[in-house]
Amino acid sequence: MTKNAKYILEIINDSVNHLTAEQIYLLLKEKNKKVVLATVYNNLSFLYKEGLIRKVSVEGHPDCYDKMIQHDHLVCRKCGKLTDITLQDLTESIQKQLGVPMLSYDLKINYICEECRKKMHSGSREQK
Repeated sequence: MTKNAKYILEIINDSVNHLTAEQIYLLLKEKNKKVVLATVYNNLSFLYKEGLIRKVSVEGHPDCYDKMIQHDHLVCRKCGKLTDITLQDLTESIQKQLGVPMLSYDLKINYICEECRKKMHSGSREQK
């Protein structure tokens, strides 16, 4: 693993947020002024393929990267905000239903976040 890959893994594992490649690039640039964005994308691809990080895709938004600790996500359908949630581990139940060996699962629950609900309600009151 390269020095940059180690730094990127550290950035992701230490973050409480779901970081995009661009956000990771800006944080990595603090440690290595010469780094380029392509290096970040290449290392993210490597770390993901090696199973060291998770990639969270939300339609209409840039991919975000997350630590491998088992947890699930709430995804706001309006603004794309990602929120970590911890549900009972569903691995055993899913495995029984599949009948084939499973490596992992990624559960994303779509909802409308409180901020967007407030905007929707205030917008409907203004139209009346």
